[in-house]
Amino acid sequence: MRWITAVLVAIHGLIHMMGFVKAFGYAELPQLSRPISRAMGLLWFTAGLLVLASAALMVAWPRRWWMLGILALVLSQATIISAWHDARAGTLANVVLLLAVAYGWFTEGPLSFRTQFERDASAGLSRAMEAPLVSEGDLRPLPEPVQRYLRATGVVGRPRVWNYRLRFRGRIRSAPDARWMPFEAEQQSFAEEHSRFFLMRARMFGLPVEAFHRLIDGRATMQVKIAGAIPIVDASGDAMDRSETVTLLNDMCFLAPGTLLDPTVAWEA
Repeated sequence: MRWITAVLVAIHGLIHMMGFVKAFGYAELPQLSRPISRAMGLLWFTAGLLVLASAALMVAWPRRWWMLGILALVLSQATIISAWHDARAGTLANVVLLLAVAYGWFTEGPLSFRTQFERDASAGLSRAMEAPLVSEGDLRPLPEPVQRYLRATGVVGRPRVWNYRLRFRGRIRSAPDARWMPFEAEQQSFAEEHSRFFLMRARMFGLPVEAFHRLIDGRATMQVKIAGAIPIVDASGDAMDRSETVTLLNDMCFLAPGTLLDPTVAWEA
């Protein structure tokens, strides 16, 4: 979908060049029946360049392209209004650009799940601790089965793990008989603080869906939005706290077993 949108926006940008060509007399364009001054021709040229650049960045830099897209949208619509009789159909293309910009803002802007995820991760990483090598002596206080497991996973001789970041993709479904949804996810966890931040993007019935799980200070939340804008789930409470804590412990055991050396982790027979 991103590539299709980028191609449509690029074509829209090229069409803007007609105003520049008309203004400087490089070609006769019967589609533009009204005269265009050279100053306005330069404005058409600038708008076209901005729209083309937005289309390129939509593919090359999807996280930030929308900032240039806002400027391109405003200037493009201004030029269209200046030649409304001939160019009003371009407003339809700008509606497509507007929707793309809005999606970019909701999913990557200052209030997005992505920004909150990165803010939480950066705050934890700013408190990063030294990572001494794990020795056999570090394993002695642990139950024998845990010691064997940590040796088998190759923890001894490697740096202590205080935090870890994961990126993965796959398929997920909400029930055994539900349709599979492709997803991409990113997770940042901190062992000492027992915090976990999980951002997932999937497609449900063809619509983009974002989910953000946040566990910090023993409190967990889960929020889900369509296109980063329309909330459909906002869960919290004791059940969510327990569920996310169990997930954190699962991750510690299977994804980063070195975190089991955290002195705050207690073991019971």
